[in-house]
Amino acid sequence: MSPIFADIVTDNDRVAPGAVLHVEVIADFVCPFSYLGKRSLDIAMQAVQGPSDVNWYPYQLNPQMPESGISLEDYLTQRFGSPAGIQPVLDRLLAEGRKAGIEFRFDRVKRVPNTLAAHQVMYRAETEGKNQSALAEEFMSAFFVHGENIGETDVLVELAGRHGLDAADVVQVIEDDAARQIVLSREIQVRASGIAGVPGFLLNRHLLLIGAQSTDYMVNAFDRAMFGDGDGEIVSPALH
Repeated sequence: MSPIFADIVTDNDRVAPGAVLHVEVIADFVCPFSYLGKRSLDIAMQAVQGPSDVNWYPYQLNPQMPESGISLEDYLTQRFGSPAGIQPVLDRLLAEGRKAGIEFRFDRVKRVPNTLAAHQVMYRAETEGKNQSALAEEFMSAFFVHGENIGETDVLVELAGRHGLDAADVVQVIEDDAARQIVLSREIQVRASGIAGVPGFLLNRHLLLIGAQSTDYMVNAFDRAMFGDGDGEIVSPALH
């Protein structure tokens, strides 16, 4: 584990030693594998008998994305060569989504947004002690199931409002340069640690899962993180 990312987690005063599970999630809201991984995490967390908590760290799949986003067709063409070239992956995601209870509706997605503002809202949720995982679910469902543009301020205000965030506070954190720099700094530290794809799940400071793991795999990793030595990195193949 890179000392850079280890320092990030050490600085989080919610981390506790011993038979406690602390999960650091590294994800982006427009990454379908992040959504699948989150659903596996949600189910796996139900098996944890002792104290646990989950914290989210920012990662932008497309850090150079224009602030207004780009059309889905243009995005797929730029990233994969053509929309048709990605169809087998979309078909696989539809099948995996059904298993996880996610109804991916790629036909409703018209625009791929810049997600920096959404990460800033997640940062505000953290500072106010709100449930970040529930808010992440809201953002991912809005994008992947309902085709909403989660790069737009009014959309983020509505979604965050469902989780107890005041509209004025949401607008303020989106427009706040200091909050933006904090989020970008965290992302830089995550990337500097060597993480080059999402989702990632750092368990109790020392065991890193990469990719959308199965629920059973996560539960076994939880046991290793809490009761075993658990040093090192677990990597699973995924397309991002």
